[in-house]
Amino acid sequence: MASACSPEREAESVSVRIEQAADGSFTLLRNGEPFVMQGAGGRSHLDQLLASGGNTIRTWGIDDLERTIDGKPFLDYMHAKGLAVLAGIWVQHERHGFDYTDPEDLERQRRVVREAVEKYRDHPAIVVWGLGNEMEAFRGDADDAPVWREVNILARIVKEADPNRPVMSTVAGVTPEKVESILRHAPEVDILGVNAYAAAIITGEILNEAGWDRPFVLAEFGPRGHWEVPETPWGAPIEPTSEEKAYYYLNTYQTVMRDAGDRCVGTFAFLWGHKQEVTHTWYGMFLPSGEKLAAVDVMTYAWSGRYPEVRCPELVSVDFAGNGRVVAPGTRWEVSAEVVDPQGLPLEFAWEVISEQTDVAVGGDREEPPPRHPEAILAAEGNSATVRAPEAPGAYRLFITVRNTGNSATVANFPFKVAEP
Repeated sequence: MASACSPEREAESVSVRIEQAADGSFTLLRNGEPFVMQGAGGRSHLDQLLASGGNTIRTWGIDDLERTIDGKPFLDYMHAKGLAVLAGIWVQHERHGFDYTDPEDLERQRRVVREAVEKYRDHPAIVVWGLGNEMEAFRGDADDAPVWREVNILARIVKEADPNRPVMSTVAGVTPEKVESILRHAPEVDILGVNAYAAAIITGEILNEAGWDRPFVLAEFGPRGHWEVPETPWGAPIEPTSEEKAYYYLNTYQTVMRDAGDRCVGTFAFLWGHKQEVTHTWYGMFLPSGEKLAAVDVMTYAWSGRYPEVRCPELVSVDFAGNGRVVAPGTRWEVSAEVVDPQGLPLEFAWEVISEQTDVAVGGDREEPPPRHPEAILAAEGNSATVRAPEAPGAYRLFITVRNTGNSATVANFPFKVAEP
């Protein structure tokens, strides 16, 4: 199969290997030079990533590598920017209909993996192959052996097609049972990727106690997940504010690199962009309109040792009497917020009422955004607004978004429920 590497890149050397020192520590060597992946998941805001000190983008599937950006093939574009790519190869999930006992399904997937690696193996932007993401999730640790045996076969296929790069496979959190299964059934996996949120900070500790003897990557980390936070009495997860999320990003990164940096060869903040998952703000490090949030500021500090020149506004408090309450239809509130801007820049306030997501997807799958209710904002001026609860019974959230003129923002939301008295 012809290489997807453009002619001007074909002469560049590509060699990435893992070196283990006598003290047990691991180093990723890229063309002989130590390389720690300081990265994020996504493919947008790349100039901001570079300015923040990031050096690697994580993708999840080969379809990402098929894209073009500004008319350039994805990998060429990344390489020209000076960004490495942890190139994801999607491995199928049973919840999407794949059968790990079906020889035809298995052979089809093996062929797809082989062809993908053969197509892109000569491109110097790729630093590690990311073979699969959370295939074992929802199966149960005691029943994941068939998945890991197949991952082992796929890892061998990747190495046969490209002996010059390590293979990473990523799991949804770690347990001793999961680690034992991977060690037993997937010895070809060079690096364990771990997606973790509240527990990310102790990932190195868990792996050490479970006997993991290879390097690992924190493949996704960020705020506490929506399954890890307190809920309202009606079951709505309470989303952390931008400032609370930023604390988790920074504390996780600093703790993992301090306590397990000798075994951790990379970290990837999630998500360098935005997505709808429970809300349109929970996991994104940017607003859909493009402004960066405080998570970007703290990762800039983590990667480069300095904060960006323009930082995000800081939400100090919000006075909203409906927060966490069940109220009658049409209830009115006068709400206000206290916000400070580190630079003293002008601020723009936006208030919005949005229905609670009633169809939360599994495992981060695509969601349709819930309805918005602009009629619920009766008046808004600066940091104050008059809000009226919708007439229709149901669960809602009041969002406040504050932007400064430096393309930075802060956001928070507060759940409430409308019910007939």
